[in-house]
Amino acid sequence: MTDSVMPTYGRLDVAFAKGQGAWLTDTNDKQYLDALSGIAVCNLGHSHPAVTRAIQHQAETLVHTSNFYHIPLQSQLADRLSVLSGMEQVFFCNSGAEANEAAIKIARKYGHNKGIDKPVVIVMDGSFHGRTMATLTATGNAKVQVGFDPLLPGFVRVPYNDLDALRMAIGHWPEAVAVMLEPIQGEGGVKTPDPEFLAGVRSICTQRKLLMILDEVQTGIGRTGQWFAFQHKDDVLPDVMTLAKGLGNGMPIGACLVADKAVGVLEAGNHGSTFGGNPLACSAALAVLDTIEKDKLLSHVQQLGAYMLAAFAERLEDQAGVKDIRGQGLMLGIELTVPCAALVKQALEEGLLINVTADSVLRLLPPLIINQEEADLIVEKVCKLVRDFLSTHAVESVA
Repeated sequence: MTDSVMPTYGRLDVAFAKGQGAWLTDTNDKQYLDALSGIAVCNLGHSHPAVTRAIQHQAETLVHTSNFYHIPLQSQLADRLSVLSGMEQVFFCNSGAEANEAAIKIARKYGHNKGIDKPVVIVMDGSFHGRTMATLTATGNAKVQVGFDPLLPGFVRVPYNDLDALRMAIGHWPEAVAVMLEPIQGEGGVKTPDPEFLAGVRSICTQRKLLMILDEVQTGIGRTGQWFAFQHKDDVLPDVMTLAKGLGNGMPIGACLVADKAVGVLEAGNHGSTFGGNPLACSAALAVLDTIEKDKLLSHVQQLGAYMLAAFAERLEDQAGVKDIRGQGLMLGIELTVPCAALVKQALEEGLLINVTADSVLRLLPPLIINQEEADLIVEKVCKLVRDFLSTHAVESVA
């Protein structure tokens, strides 16, 4: 069978026909428990009635107008996001990469406004910000950059979770205008920083008059048990924050939010998006926010995430070959001492959708609406998969 789709993905041998809640059904009527949520996109699961109604109603009313005109639903969504986050203004686009492109442009314009001809953005090892040229350059993964040289100038990389290295880089690069990072590194292996790290970055950026840019594309919209991951700690409000993924529950929408010294940096004509923030996407996003609030999903995510983390620790902590179990809310990672990409296909055969990132980290991003029974089933299936996998590999215990 020929396929005219460009082969940019190493796809698994399955196609899904329908979904309901945390479950997907393939074209052969086999069911799968979705512990990936389309990579943290379908936070409300599949075919959620509130999102479905919003899309249906808006599709019958008005799908798209140009940003040459006012879009009331866009204004409503911007107001809601500003209240929830404490940020001040929002630019809408269609994806996380686009939101991060906007953030990088804001940083460069901010630098030029200060008289810096070649502004530098400090980024982190192990990060992932997208696959456009600017976000690819900002990403701290050499594998995804291979073949795309020359990358863009104006980025300096430092180790994640290392405040001393950050201070040294800023001292060495007087052209530095911003620090860009994820509050938890998703693609980098569900890496959670020390409790004081984000507050430390905030303090350094404030002292040096740099923009603090938080990429919350994967962590935002309730994934970690707060609306945004930075809200787990006080006094770390960023100057720029990017969102996408869970914001539209599958409808393509991204957002770049600004506060404080980033407000007003971009002016009319500096940036734009044809589809960004159109009525259809905004209606879906508003339904997502309404549902998370109405169903009290943030507390549900906190409780169920803590339960699953403890359950994994109880069952796997002493297992030879398990290096670490970590995460926050329903963003969980189990790091093994050996590469484990094969687990993805093995889980698929067992009717479970998971992901492996950073070669050896099993990543779980189940829908925020999963119930206790589904959480227990994920824990049971994952623990069996990990034990069976490690029993066939030479591993060492981790002290």
